[in-house]
Amino acid sequence: MCAPVARPVQWEEVSGYDENLNTIRTYQVCNVFEPNQNNWLLTTFINRRGAHRIYTEMRFTVRDCSSLPNVPGSCKETFNLYYYETDSVIATKKSAFWSEAPYLKVDTIAADESFSQVDFGGRLMKVNTEVRSFGPLTRNGFYLAFQDYGACMSLLSVRVFFKKCPSIVQNFAVFPETMTGAESTSLVIARGTCIPNAEEVDVPIKLYCNGDGEWMVPIGRCTCKPGYEAENSVACKGKSKGLVRPLLPVHLGQGPIFEFSPPPALGQKGTEVPNGLL
Repeated sequence: MCAPVARPVQWEEVSGYDENLNTIRTYQVCNVFEPNQNNWLLTTFINRRGAHRIYTEMRFTVRDCSSLPNVPGSCKETFNLYYYETDSVIATKKSAFWSEAPYLKVDTIAADESFSQVDFGGRLMKVNTEVRSFGPLTRNGFYLAFQDYGACMSLLSVRVFFKKCPSIVQNFAVFPETMTGAESTSLVIARGTCIPNAEEVDVPIKLYCNGDGEWMVPIGRCTCKPGYEAENSVACKGKSKGLVRPLLPVHLGQGPIFEFSPPPALGQKGTEVPNGLL
């Protein structure tokens, strides 16, 4: 997880355990006995690296409100995920934004499983993993922000990633690495370039990159040029030719007779040419 900026005396960086009881550093907050909570945790600036849509995987634990004695009705088992686009670093510990503006809300994140004091005492971890995506992105980078408004929770890790279709050779054409589109349902067109010794036929060749980073819907194709043969649809190589020795004329009487002169022993058989009388 990127080194975050936390609002003082709210989120705390502490040592904790993952589901395998390995010691890890986490960020936690648990101010459930005080109403009107508004606690923010902000990542450092994240460069989007040309991506149009970003995915965020969050691993976290949440305390079951019903397992807390004398807790007020303001106790929550959810938190909010926000992002903010920008072209440069703008937030520090002294200048970070500690309110909903100017962030854009991605979603309210709910726990599928929560733990009680009995679970915690027995070191039974109930880790939740949630993935959310957002876009389109147009600036150089962005910040992620996590808003707690009354939960007792730990944020174990945050993984930020994007999806892309890898460079590929298909139908005797090379397609470049292509970023997925701004929406999860987007199809991005990638133009193909014929491999060496191949030429385009039919229509201009292209593939579509879908939102999961997979190639689909091939259109058009390239084929090997005359004199070249295909190799697994990824290469065009020159056709192998046998050694042919010339026909030598021998004059006998009135008409010539063409005789075949056998090739020297070169380890391969030459193309046979029949003797004949012209």
